[in-house]
Amino acid sequence: MKKLAIILMVLFTASCKSPEARYPISQNSGSYISESIERNRELIAKEETYIQKLIKEDSAHQYIASNDGFWYYYNVKNNDSTKTETPEFGDIVEFDHQISTVDGKTIYAKGEKPTKSYAVDKEKLFSGLRQGIKLMKEGETVTFLFPSHKGYGYYGDKNKIGTNIPLKTKVTLHKIEEEEKQNEPNN
Repeated sequence: MKKLAIILMVLFTASCKSPEARYPISQNSGSYISESIERNRELIAKEETYIQKLIKEDSAHQYIASNDGFWYYYNVKNNDSTKTETPEFGDIVEFDHQISTVDGKTIYAKGEKPTKSYAVDKEKLFSGLRQGIKLMKEGETVTFLFPSHKGYGYYGDKNKIGTNIPLKTKVTLHKIEEEEKQNEPNN
């Protein structure tokens, strides 16, 4: 009986022990995010270096570096002093565009994408094209060189444009309709 009492006493005191914290088998220190940031920086630097090389080799065009991280040149420049407006927030623009790799391999040929009507900064459009259109005037045709992060980036367009593809996009801006004129009643 004494043995049974001792065993019960040991079990009772062992069961009253407070629970101990369980630690994960592996711990992440955030190194994945740091590594991802570093990979993206290297990718951007590599793409920009390659685009700069293409620009140096292309003596036929005068490239302009945008403040938004892409390059462009004019195929057709609008020098008409009466049409000096560039699109602003809310304006409706109509444009055509064709897309190729920066090496010139066609992805979407001229006419493959229909003429697009776009409300500036109110609708979805890949970031480089959205910023590039705001640099154009009515009647101009501009060719843009976009690093992949200004194009379709990591995801592509889920059709013809793959992961991390720098793009050459030729855009013709046909019409700009100012936001105030859209809301005026017809007389």
